[in-house]
Amino acid sequence: MIPVAEVHGLRVEIAGHVIVDGVSLQAHAGKVTAIVGPSGSGKTTTGLALLGEYPRGARVEGTVRTAGGAVGYVPQHPAAVLNPARRVGALLRDVSAGQGGTRQERRDRVDGALRLAQLPDPSAVLRRFPHQLSGGQQQRVALAQALLLGARVIVADEPTTGQDVLTKQGIVAELAAVAERGIAVVLLSHDLDVVRQLADEVIVMREGRVVDRGTVGSVLTGPGQQAPLAARAARRRGAVRVETQGLTARHLTARGAIDVLTDIGVSAAAGECLALVGRSGSGKTTLGRCLAGLHSAYDGTVLLEGTPLPRSLRSRSRTELAAVQYVFQDAKAAFDEHRPVLDQIARTAVRLRGAKADDARGAAVRTLEELGLPASLAERRPGGLSGGELQRAALARALLAEPKVLVCDEITSGLDPITRNAILGVLARLREHAELTLVFITHDVTAAAALADRIAVLDAGRVVEQGSAHRVINEPRHAFTRTLLRAAAQSAERRRLGTAPEPELR
Repeated sequence: MIPVAEVHGLRVEIAGHVIVDGVSLQAHAGKVTAIVGPSGSGKTTTGLALLGEYPRGARVEGTVRTAGGAVGYVPQHPAAVLNPARRVGALLRDVSAGQGGTRQERRDRVDGALRLAQLPDPSAVLRRFPHQLSGGQQQRVALAQALLLGARVIVADEPTTGQDVLTKQGIVAELAAVAERGIAVVLLSHDLDVVRQLADEVIVMREGRVVDRGTVGSVLTGPGQQAPLAARAARRRGAVRVETQGLTARHLTARGAIDVLTDIGVSAAAGECLALVGRSGSGKTTLGRCLAGLHSAYDGTVLLEGTPLPRSLRSRSRTELAAVQYVFQDAKAAFDEHRPVLDQIARTAVRLRGAKADDARGAAVRTLEELGLPASLAERRPGGLSGGELQRAALARALLAEPKVLVCDEITSGLDPITRNAILGVLARLREHAELTLVFITHDVTAAAALADRIAVLDAGRVVEQGSAHRVINEPRHAFTRTLLRAAAQSAERRRLGTAPEPELR
């Protein structure tokens, strides 16, 4: 079978650092080729090579060939490829106009592309601007845009990151429909469940090289040398960055001390996301506050890279304060209402890293833009920003400390579904930077499943279950975990049936 796209001996080097080393692959019509591997393995660089795009200043060797037709790209954050100033209908009709035909034929092509992308009611999205769509809808529009351009190959880059379980299944359906139309799909993903459902061939990358390839059955479930990727990844887990040992915390009241956490032992490595899940009052927030030095009434130890941290924030050095940053659920309450948000963000770099004021302000602006918040908005006082905008600002302020550990406490709670998904997307991107360790406190099991490498389930102040996210979600061992998962599934089903609809956007 002649491939519609082929990469042979690809090597990409930047400033002496090899990003991709000798990668070869073929994409065939109607087939799904999945490239999997940990963050930094070279998946995205390889996928973008099919579009002829490389990092700035890269030295490239090898060959990339496509057999005519465009190569479409559906990025992890699809808003980046949609014109924010144009309604979706006008955007897609412009693309269709380039293919010629009558006005009706152009409209029919748009409707057909949207339906193929699993948007059966195009009128619901055509009149909206991209920012008025959910992350899943934006993704489908980006796919429709690629299909209208006549793409014979679609590169889908981490399409399920930050998505709930039902949205993931919709993405699986849309990519399967595309492949059924004879289009080659190159799927870049770390979501093994999605890969198992879709892939005809799996290519495993690590440190820029292909270390395994074959069918789903041989690569992901075979014995011996072809152990499951999840197990291999677990064995490759890096050094522990933050951990607790025998942590028992209490709240001090007028009637005495009340234990709220008992003998807690959890850990997270560099670049990992540890989700702490459980219902209200289970002790999740208290545990996060102990990590950050905001709750000092505890016995046991909190260690950062093997070194015990002082219990109290006041006892920590400037370096220790910068290393563990905390983002609160109520972002508005975390800002001084009388000062511009941008000034407060920049102040973190001055106070914790000794940066000069101008340098700190520049860093604040760059970080905000990377998180999708224009600096012009951040020049307002907190009352002039929405809840989602303030959460981005709070994340930017924490990041300016250049932390090793970021503790996020219920930061998606109370947000509308679109903003929630956007924040989850931001958190997913943060894990790509400098091997940041993320401690994600949430009662949203679906969000934890989408984001976390490891999950610890708390109930009544104790860890009742912990392990890899894949294992905890798919093979729960404790009755309380199964209860949480059932509740999450029921909530998702209510949303699907429309009894808990997303708000109408205007």
